[in-house]
Amino acid sequence: MTRIPLSLVENSADTVQRNLAMSMAEIGLSVRTTNCLEERGIFCVEDLLNCRPDDLLSISNFGEKTLEEVYRALESVGFYRPWRDKQPRQREAAVA
Repeated sequence: MTRIPLSLVENSADTVQRNLAMSMAEIGLSVRTTNCLEERGIFCVEDLLNCRPDDLLSISNFGEKTLEEVYRALESVGFYRPWRDKQPRQREAAVA
C-alpha cells in the first residue's frame, strides 16, 4: 500500500488555493483582456473558472482569440480543459 505524506497533500492544496487567488495580470493575460474581465467583475482565477465560455464571449471586445488567450493562461497555472484533446479530432471529422 502506497501512502502520500500529508505534507505533500497540504502543499498541493496550498498551491491550488494560491493559484485560485491569482489576479488576471499574474497569470499573464494582456492588459486589454484583463480590463474586459474586470469590467465584468472577474478579478481572480476563481472568478474566471466560475464563468462559462458563453458568458465570456458575451463580454464586449471578447472573442474567440481572447478566449484562447484565457485558456492558455489558465493552463500555465495548472488548470486545463479536459475536452481540449477531443477538439482537434472533432475538427478533423468535420473537415473530412
